[in-house]
Amino acid sequence: MSELNNLCKETVFQNFYISLIQGAKNFAFYKCGDESQALDLTQEAFIKIWENCNRIEFSKAKTYLFTTINNQFLNSVKHQKVVLNYEKKTLTEDRSFQDPEFILEEQEFKSKLRTAISNLSEGQREVFLMNRIDGKKYKEIAELLDISIKAVEKRMSLALKALRAEIPNI
Repeated sequence: MSELNNLCKETVFQNFYISLIQGAKNFAFYKCGDESQALDLTQEAFIKIWENCNRIEFSKAKTYLFTTINNQFLNSVKHQKVVLNYEKKTLTEDRSFQDPEFILEEQEFKSKLRTAISNLSEGQREVFLMNRIDGKKYKEIAELLDISIKAVEKRMSLALKALRAEIPNI
């Protein structure tokens, strides 16, 4: 690999960043319509490129950048759908006959669960939510994430182990 095309070299990455930051941010903004979220999506994509610089060919880095932004946006939309569906379901439940202490315990549990899920690694959280919320099979998840079924099983196993460690008796 030529030194001029080595993304792991700081000056090459810096030039790559400077040449594409505005276009990438615009692309993200067109996707989400929120300037703050667009900047977050863009920065996260550049971070992923930097972290994987030795695995990304320079000629494919721009495509990787825009694909990463798009995938992150789609993941955030999926997450929002899950949150909205959960809130909608929770609001429609009849709570008039439930014990206030039970309702409080339930809210505390949900809060602990949300925190525990947010503490999972990105890969674990992605697999866990796709399986448990979206109802996808391991094979479907593997195809969507372009990983092996064994990798999906491993991520799910680690996610469940982490959740059990944070929330006893789950």
